[in-house]
Parts: sequence; structure tokens; C-alpha cells
Amino acid sequence: MNQDSKQQKLEDKEQILHQRLRSLKSVIVAYSGGVDSAYLAYAAHAVLGPEMLAVIADSASLARSQYRDAQDFARDHGIPLRSIETRELEREEYAVNGADRCFHCKDELFSVLEQELERTGFEALAYGLNLDDGQDFRPGHKAAAQHRVAAPLAEAGLTKADVRALAQRADLRVWDKPASACLSSRMEYGRRVTPEALRMIEQAEDSLRGLGLKRFRVRHHGTIARIEIAEEEMASVLQLGRMKAMAAVVRAAGFRYVSLDCEGYRSGSMNEVLPIEVLTGFQGGGRG
Repeated sequence: MNQDSKQQKLEDKEQILHQRLRSLKSVIVAYSGGVDSAYLAYAAHAVLGPEMLAVIADSASLARSQYRDAQDFARDHGIPLRSIETRELEREEYAVNGADRCFHCKDELFSVLEQELERTGFEALAYGLNLDDGQDFRPGHKAAAQHRVAAPLAEAGLTKADVRALAQRADLRVWDKPASACLSSRMEYGRRVTPEALRMIEQAEDSLRGLGLKRFRVRHHGTIARIEIAEEEMASVLQLGRMKAMAAVVRAAGFRYVSLDCEGYRSGSMNEVLPIEVLTGFQGGGRG
């Protein structure tokens, strides 16, 4: 397929997306500030104007830097935004951190958003599922189906690459933003999710970002922090002085030991230990 054909196909998908949004009449977009939800909110605002509202869930599992960035993006583009409090950490099913943790997180989110529907009189809920996401282990999508939450990006046939391309064409600064799953996705399954554990992860990642790292994760294994770093950044990290600086700031966040994962950063690495029957049972949460 030549470049013109690819561009035409992308524009056709964009038109389908706009038609789907119009059909919703009025919509609340579950918004996190990642590229998918940000582009969906941007498109919904362009199509529906005041008949849309972006809602961001403020909880301990959302890093403060991500929260501020999401607010900035909405303000920059005039997107109406409301912040709500979710209490997923108070749900025992979530806090015990089983393989279905993401389901309980999204169940809490969509339950609260349904209350917003009643309060605002809007007609629909939507979230930023893209076509590729259906191939991943994402228990949260089962919660979306149960709450009848629309997925306009996926319904329009938009892949992750498509969403990034449309965001870039619209000159949205988030078009190449790295994946930014919730902090709880860094916790090994079976280790209880607590505000203190999430604070440790957030502080460690903020500090490593301050040292210049861009694509990485701090995985929480109790007293051990396992750092995954993107392949393209690995060479610059493998220097004694740099590694000592990294270890120091991660220990300062509360970890006793600091390890570097030799396989590097890969999305959803915590899911690698899950049995195949669990993975297929929730096929198509969060990949961190």
C-alpha cells in the first residue's frame, strides 16, 4: 500500500470515528492523559463541543506527574475536564492484587462515571480502547463491557499507530508519549497494593526520570526494586557511576536492594508469570 493509500485509509477511519462520536450525542470520556484517551477527548470535543466532558480519576495509583500533565493537556486544548475521586484501594478485591486487579479498578471507575452520567444528563460513557488493545491481557475491558462503555477508537478500526499518527497530524504533543499505565501495574501479583508501596514506586520513577531516563519501569518486589530500561537507553546506563546514582535514588525511595533487569523494558512484564488459562480467560489488565 502506497503512502497516499495509507493516508486515505487513516482519514476514512477518522471519519468513522467522528460519525460514531456524533451518534453518541453526548459523552463522558474516561480520561487519563495517555495518547489514546487524550486523542479521544480531543476528537470528542471537536465533534461534540459542550456535549462532552473528560473525567480523570484521581487516586493513589495515578502518578502526580501524569495527573498534572493530563490537566495541562486538557487546558491547552480547551477540553472540559472534571476530576473525581475513585477508591479502588479500599476494595479488598483490588488491594490483594490478583490477576483480575485491573477489572476491579475499572469496575470502580465506571461505577463512579455512571454517577456522573446521572448528574450531568449525558447519554454515554467512552474510553480509549484501540484495536490493538483487544489482543492484550486486559481484565479492565471486561468491566467496560459490563458497564456498556463505548470504545469509539476501536470501533473505528484505529490501531495504536493510527491514533499516534492522527495525534501527530493534529499537532498534539502527546502523540509520541510513552505508555503510562497506573502505578499498581508495577506491583508483583499477590503483593498487597498500598498507598505506601505506590509512593515508593512513584518516588523512584520520578528520581530516575530526573537522572535522564525516559522509557523504563520500577517493578516492586518487596524490598527489591527491579528496574527495566528500554533497549535504546541501556548502553548509557551500563556505567558504574550512573548505576550507583540510580541505586542511590531508588534506595532513597524506600527499597533495600536495586536490580537491573537484563531483558530490559517490556510492557506487561508482570504478566509473564501468569498461567495461560488466566491470560486467555481475560483476553481482550493494564500493561505497565
